[in-house]
Amino acid sequence: MNRKMVFYTIGRILLLEGAVLALPLAVSVYYWDGGQLPLLLTIALSLGLGLLFIKVFRPDSQVIYAREGFLITALAWVIVSALGALPFVLSGEIPCFVDAFFETVSGFTTTGASILTDVEVMSRSMLFWRSFTHWIGGMGVLVLMVAVMPNLSGRTIHILRAEMPGPTMGKLSPKLGDTAKLLYLLYIALTVLEFLLLVAGGMPLFDSAVHTFGTAGTGGFGIKADSLAGYSPYLQWVIAVFMMLFGINFNLFFLLIMRRFRAAFRSEELWTYVGIVLVATGLICWNIRPLFPSFSESLRHAFFQVTTISSTTGYSTANFDTWPTLSRMLLVLLMFIGACAGSTAGGLKVSRLVLLFKTFRREIRHLLHPRAVTSVRFEGRPVDSSTLISVSTYFAIYVGLFVAFWFLLSFQPGFDGVSNFTAVAACYNNIGPGLNLVGPAASYAGYSPVCKVLLSFAMLFGRLEIYPMLISLSPGIWRKN
Repeated sequence: MNRKMVFYTIGRILLLEGAVLALPLAVSVYYWDGGQLPLLLTIALSLGLGLLFIKVFRPDSQVIYAREGFLITALAWVIVSALGALPFVLSGEIPCFVDAFFETVSGFTTTGASILTDVEVMSRSMLFWRSFTHWIGGMGVLVLMVAVMPNLSGRTIHILRAEMPGPTMGKLSPKLGDTAKLLYLLYIALTVLEFLLLVAGGMPLFDSAVHTFGTAGTGGFGIKADSLAGYSPYLQWVIAVFMMLFGINFNLFFLLIMRRFRAAFRSEELWTYVGIVLVATGLICWNIRPLFPSFSESLRHAFFQVTTISSTTGYSTANFDTWPTLSRMLLVLLMFIGACAGSTAGGLKVSRLVLLFKTFRREIRHLLHPRAVTSVRFEGRPVDSSTLISVSTYFAIYVGLFVAFWFLLSFQPGFDGVSNFTAVAACYNNIGPGLNLVGPAASYAGYSPVCKVLLSFAMLFGRLEIYPMLISLSPGIWRKN
């Protein structure tokens, strides 16, 4: 274990966090809302700790292997979230550190679950920082670090693979730093496009910025008590379309830019994702039609809620907790499915579910025809057995951890089974709102501090796809080779 390299890298990440905090500081100065001192103190602490780590833990070797990559990823996200919570605490807008930590973890993991009961009383700078954590966490803290500090190590593929959502993380360019830059260029381009479309639709500049951050990171923190219900149908359609776009594998956008249209549009995962969204939208639109005065309105609300849940964003245009049982159950199912691998969305990912379904189908065929030789193909290529075992193992661990989180949360008094089940589903899959006591019109404020910490770690497990957090909690990870 190269311990010095672990903490040296975390030091560089803390420097980066101090740098990005300059943006909410600028917002605070512009609006002069009282957030300047809390943000300045947090920046000073972040930069100070970063410089200290870099000086004290300067490594003899900068090589990063797989276990260092997992450990760096897990520790970085916890430390960055803890420091990111300080502006809320120091400003007094979220005085309890556990609440502020929950809110910040929810931001960086792009979950959107909130303990706030009245978001509209918060200052502009704190609202900006709260939503900006979505944008940073969407593509990944470590991906950003590799993009701006590409000379870290020749083996940084290990930390990118540990952080990027999905079964695999590949290179778009021979150099990993260039891959990170390409990802961020695509990310920024889509962000700017959405921002311009929202401004063109009459949304104020500040509102456009924070909602774009929330959409791009598929996070879902709003700045209004009713989320997006008060905005025009045009603005709701724009955000719904971009939520769906940010749920698509970014490799496909790269293929489109390179004019490899056939390869991009032959993606099995893409069309499965689109099909899930369209079928779910049609069923829910039909189911909620009596609740709205026109077909167009029911279609808009159905499509919006399907895209916000399937992309694991968490915005809302209506209180879907009051919808019929069929619609609510479909939305709960979508919480677990998520969107595509290589996107900013959470959940199991469509690619894993496709591979699981094909594996189950192959096993059934093998039982019926024991001598038949069958293979599983995905995206036009055969899938090796190690990949199938990896996906099945991930699914088993995923289900086991979900049950464990749900069981532990059940000790919280005053919350019914549906609330606890959907609270874990919403946090574990990085969605935000659940049903009943944690529905879109409610918050997570009623949970005890212990339960909030538990749900915070459920968010981290979900965003980092289990393994970095599990490995970091293993005592053997700290032993020297």
